[in-house]
Amino acid sequence: MKIAIANKSDLLRSWVAQHTTNEGLAWLDSKCQLIAEGAAKRVFFTSFSAVPRYVGKEKLSLTTEQLQAAQEMRSYWHPQLWNSEQTARTLLLLALPHNNAQEYLQVLEQLFTTADMGELVALYQALPLLPYPEQYRFRATEGVRSNMIPVFNAIASYNPYPQDYFDELAWNQMVLKALFVGSSLRHIQGLELRANLTLAQMLTDYANERLAANRTVSPELWQLVEVIKAKK
Repeated sequence: MKIAIANKSDLLRSWVAQHTTNEGLAWLDSKCQLIAEGAAKRVFFTSFSAVPRYVGKEKLSLTTEQLQAAQEMRSYWHPQLWNSEQTARTLLLLALPHNNAQEYLQVLEQLFTTADMGELVALYQALPLLPYPEQYRFRATEGVRSNMIPVFNAIASYNPYPQDYFDELAWNQMVLKALFVGSSLRHIQGLELRANLTLAQMLTDYANERLAANRTVSPELWQLVEVIKAKK
């Protein structure tokens, strides 16, 4: 049965409702309403930080129909690894008034600057759903450079943002780093679509360096090189 959802916030809320208590959902609803009505920014920041305490961190158990609804809401969006904390934090981000782009982006910049690892993961996962997505390129590439693997994976895995907004250099560096840190290439959205000859050369050079050092090379690397060659 097809799920009829009006917007992203309604869809996200329906997921949270399935994975938290009635008290946690009531808390989240009240905070979203306050924030949407223009509450002081400290309400947003304290609520964003407090989410796990009220909503928990239960992994989402999404049905095929729910995942399809996500795809229809935002192309290439695959939230199957999200949890209730990350979903609730995205709801708060969407509740934040965004009629004034400068003010909205300033709040997000402050959040990026002060966020802990769990908050950063939620932020990077949410990027393709937020207003003014093209404005987050710098922050997204910073996430790719992170030494915190969960933060790297939040932007590199199951996330359509890099596919849509990264330039070729940033894209290629992300793919190469995924191999370096042991993240699966098949989790990168748009991998074949964004494949390019420069990337093939980078991957080949990387593989040769590892082979020269008697280290293993992921079969996914060679598979991607073959895909790129086939596109020539």
